[in-house]
Amino acid sequence: MTYLKKTAATLAGSLAATVGFAFLVSMACQSGSDAEDESTQAINPGTTAPAAISLQNAFPSLTFKQPVELTHAGDGTNRLFVIEQEGRIRVFENNASTKTAETYLDIANKVASGGEMGLLGLAFHPDFKQNGYFFVNYTKNNPRETVIARFKADPTANRVDPATETVLLKFEQPYANHNGGKIAFGPDGFLYIATGDGGSGGDPQNNSQNLKSYLGKMLRIDVNKTDKGNYGIPADNPFASNADAMPEIYAYGLRNPWRFSFDAETGLLWAGDVGQNSLEEIDIIKKGGNYGWRLKEGQECYNPRNDCNRGQLIDPIHQYPRDEGISVTGGVVYRGSALPELKGKYLYADFGSGRVWALSVNGEQKTGNQMLARDGGPVSAFGEDANREVYLLDHTTGTIKRFAAR
Repeated sequence: MTYLKKTAATLAGSLAATVGFAFLVSMACQSGSDAEDESTQAINPGTTAPAAISLQNAFPSLTFKQPVELTHAGDGTNRLFVIEQEGRIRVFENNASTKTAETYLDIANKVASGGEMGLLGLAFHPDFKQNGYFFVNYTKNNPRETVIARFKADPTANRVDPATETVLLKFEQPYANHNGGKIAFGPDGFLYIATGDGGSGGDPQNNSQNLKSYLGKMLRIDVNKTDKGNYGIPADNPFASNADAMPEIYAYGLRNPWRFSFDAETGLLWAGDVGQNSLEEIDIIKKGGNYGWRLKEGQECYNPRNDCNRGQLIDPIHQYPRDEGISVTGGVVYRGSALPELKGKYLYADFGSGRVWALSVNGEQKTGNQMLARDGGPVSAFGEDANREVYLLDHTTGTIKRFAAR
């Protein structure tokens, strides 16, 4: 991965217009300004890192190749699972002294990897311990498309047969970037799927506002039904009975919602949506919501540049400019017990600048934004273990980091 030595101003003009999730850059904003956006300054001037928080290598004996996801199976086995972008899932015991990580699933021979493509998402069925089902999101070539597939595992085994794959849903990707990638089960038991706008720059096909396209959306499907082949449509999906829209759509108007998560306490759906030229944004995703891309970027008009018809467009709960970073990595609301000072805060990062923040909220209103670290590195994802403790994945070094008290 090339280390680009450019200022934030240069990035805004020459790079940010085409970069969705910034796998193509690493620490590109390290020479940018330390200024926060005005809304953040007004709430929390300075945003210095708390002295009591640090980032530590959670598993010193383990490294992974371009990790993009960490999760657990909810099965009481104390295992963690890490996706390697080129097409493998690794499994290991959640213990700092763990020495080895086994290969749980290897589908690298069918995954198109590189840039923003690859094996990008993993979600275990809520009843995994009984049925052994888990689901993945990956990119393939010839044709280039996103595939949502189910695999069948022996719930107690550390190896899965790739031949157990069942494809649920697939759709074309016109470009190699903006694939989205995250999948997760919500508290309602349905599978949520984040999709990018199809790529290039500026959403040239206007996919995000097109309800006949899967791209630039949050999708929601019922994996326990079969009315659509190997899945079904939740009855309360906002477009379930609309002939002019894809029934899988839950929300739309997104650019590249690379990572999202559900708050374990409130059930709110949080997403980090990667910006175009000026702004990175954090959204709370609502059923039927239109988040505005490509009409707007963050809270500003994008296409058209002026007098965009905002109508019912939903603004982000938080946004930040290019002098803070170039590619937001959506995180999680902290519900662990090890660091009570972070309880209820939304933790997120920027892949380009390496900065990590904690967003404070009251209900669904932002009340503060505090920088936790400047040395997060290229954080590709946040993950949680069964105890809701949070981990950060460094895409370049392959290390898994955790928040810790100094």
